[in-house]
Formats: sequence, C-alpha cells, structure tokens
Amino acid sequence: MILRGAFTRRRKALLVIVLVVLAWLGYAWYADIAITQGIEQQDMDWNADGTVSRTEVMQAFYAVAVKSTQEGNRHCRSFYWRGSGEQIRVDCKTVFGDEARKE
Repeated sequence: MILRGAFTRRRKALLVIVLVVLAWLGYAWYADIAITQGIEQQDMDWNADGTVSRTEVMQAFYAVAVKSTQEGNRHCRSFYWRGSGEQIRVDCKTVFGDEARKE
C-alpha cells in the first residue's frame, strides 16, 4: 500500500537543496556578500579591465563583500576581497532632496 503525501527520496533531496540554498542566502546577506547587496552585473568588473567576465560574476557570489557607509548626503560602498580584505574600489554618490531623507 502506497501512502499519498509521503516524502519520497526525490522530495527529500529537493527539500535539502532548498534548505541549503536558503541557509547560504541568509549567510550571504549577513556577511554582506556582493550579490545580496543589489550590485548590477555591469558593476561587477572587479579587475577594472572594462568587461565583466563569468568569473567576475561568480566572484560576486562568494569572494567579494560590500561595506556601505553614509556621511551626510554622501553614500559610499566599498568593495573588497573577503579572503584578504584588500579593497577593490569605492563607489560614492551624493544624494539630495527626498532621497536623502528616505535613507
């Protein structure tokens, strides 16, 4: 007799995969990994050669972290290598008007 709704091996494997992905996303958000910080693909040029390679996109998932700072209207994001702490670049923008009050 086969019970309906029982967890099959396939369902258990899918559940484990989903839980692992969710755990990684939680850790990535906590560790400020670049992919969780709203970085767009064209901004992932970590070696500043003018093109974004697949390797650089993959590095945004595990190797590059972001530190955000704010001084008055000036908002900056520092990108650095997680392993060495070496800074890659700093992107800053000055925000005026309603946007400055929101953040």
